[in-house]
Amino acid sequence: MVAIIVGLIIALIIFVVVVSAIQQHKEKQEAEKRVKVAKQKAIIDESEALILNLASLPSSPNLVKILNRRSLNAAKIMRELMPNVKAIRSRINEIKARLEAAEDLAANQNSEDSFILPDNEQQILAILQCIKKLRATLKSEQSRGILDAQTFTQEDQRLDAMQLKINIESLTKRGSQAQSKEMLGSARQYFEKALQTLTNHPMKTEYTTTKHAEISAQLIEITDALKITNASDAARKAKDEENELDVLFQPKKKW
Repeated sequence: MVAIIVGLIIALIIFVVVVSAIQQHKEKQEAEKRVKVAKQKAIIDESEALILNLASLPSSPNLVKILNRRSLNAAKIMRELMPNVKAIRSRINEIKARLEAAEDLAANQNSEDSFILPDNEQQILAILQCIKKLRATLKSEQSRGILDAQTFTQEDQRLDAMQLKINIESLTKRGSQAQSKEMLGSARQYFEKALQTLTNHPMKTEYTTTKHAEISAQLIEITDALKITNASDAARKAKDEENELDVLFQPKKKW
């Protein structure tokens, strides 16, 4: 009788341990699923935020297509993880519709890359940060095999050229503003930095060649102006010193 009771107790303990292990395993699976779902949702949110930020850049239907496809892939993974959630299916249909519209626009993409530099420094910084995130996203999609090498290269070079143009235009604008205020030393620093940025950039285009010539001419003008200013300052200083000596050594009046 005692042996039976002991056996039942042991069996009960084993049952409790097994049930607990199963429960812990399920909780672990659910936790892992939540982490995976959160990761995919973050991808969708980031992609859609980038699409909104593209409004500040020259039209790029191809980038919109890439980002919508990224969102769609993430939404499909969410559906696999949570097949019973109807909201995910609706989201997939919505993203598919946006992707189809983006593909139509990309097929007729205009290569015009006109861009007006904002006056606000914070806006310029936000645009540069957006471009940086876009390039990182493209690199990630390409490394995962989702984006082909040719498309990646084409879009990355386009963003790189845009980033360079914003940097150069911002520097030359600051240089021109400093020059108009006769702050020639500061103006020269801005133009020299712009010229160095162009020189170090590996891609040579019509824009970089034209800008290099313009900035070089501007630097020559500033250097000449500085020479005149320095000569004028030196002459004025010499005159002041001469006047001081005249006062010092002039005959003293007798009272």
